[in-house]
Amino acid sequence: MPGGSSRPRRWSLLLVLLLLVVPLLEVVVIIAVGRAIGGWPTFALLLAESAFGAWLVRREGSRSWQGLQEALTSGRMPSRQLADAALVLVGGVLLLAPGFLTDVLGFFLVLPFTRPLARGLLEAAVARRLLAGTVGGWPGGPAGPAGGAGAAGDVIEGQVIEREAL
Repeated sequence: MPGGSSRPRRWSLLLVLLLLVVPLLEVVVIIAVGRAIGGWPTFALLLAESAFGAWLVRREGSRSWQGLQEALTSGRMPSRQLADAALVLVGGVLLLAPGFLTDVLGFFLVLPFTRPLARGLLEAAVARRLLAGTVGGWPGGPAGPAGGAGAAGDVIEGQVIEREAL
């Protein structure tokens, strides 16, 4: 694509590598754990992780949904609640995948005492993308380099006028 970005190609390559490397690493870790504690205890541990993960995702998903509803009914912007819901959703998907590595990452995203750290990382990544002027890989997105009134270097001066409540 002439003049296009290599970003979509990079994401495709990263996705293919992840889809190949993560299952291979999972198998290696499961075999290593199986050699250390035995086959049946490894199987039991994987089942216990799955059961605990399902219970935790259900509980934290309900809490996230409840927090989202409360924010919406009170008229507040539900950014924290939306981030929590997204993290619980992604964590739940990771916990569904069999293996120890995906479970560790899934628990990191779902557990209520580690989720604030994950939320901070998510917010930093989103802010970095927005400040770079690319939303969803579109260089001309809002505040992008090719954007109209919000293009880099434009300064819009104005005056704030406050109204009294009616």
